[in-house]
Amino acid sequence: MSETVFRIIVADHTGITVSNLERSLAFWRDVLGFEFSHTAHQKGELAQEITGVEGAEIKLAVLRPPGGHKIELLEYLAPADRKRADIRPCDVGSVHVALLVHDLDAVLERIAAWDWKASGKPQRLQSGPNAGKRVVYVRDPDGTTIELMQIAKESSSTDVAD
Repeated sequence: MSETVFRIIVADHTGITVSNLERSLAFWRDVLGFEFSHTAHQKGELAQEITGVEGAEIKLAVLRPPGGHKIELLEYLAPADRKRADIRPCDVGSVHVALLVHDLDAVLERIAAWDWKASGKPQRLQSGPNAGKRVVYVRDPDGTTIELMQIAKESSSTDVAD
């Protein structure tokens, strides 16, 4: 048996299913500063064949951050039996996106006004390739987990870890 040789070229985007496209688009664009790229509306056989979801109808928006990896926000208009999941970061199937920021405290303060909440308290990593970075998970109103990572710099009074 011969194996087909392939290689991944690049990670193009991360898709996040949301309950309200306009609210999520406003957050990612106006609060986090992602650049709006485009919107699309997919339905019928195209949407069904791509997703494997019978009767799928999707409104989506694509945003670009500095660095190039895009975020695709998807609001499914159909099928009617969509479910809301309450997945924790430790649950199988959970996915998160990590964003590198300059000032973690400023980002946390800004996102709080949009009903995003930190899942824990910022911690400074002590070892490994990310040693010195401050990190924390936050969750949006839909439950999506985003990891915020502050670039390594001098110690902060809000650090909890030694």
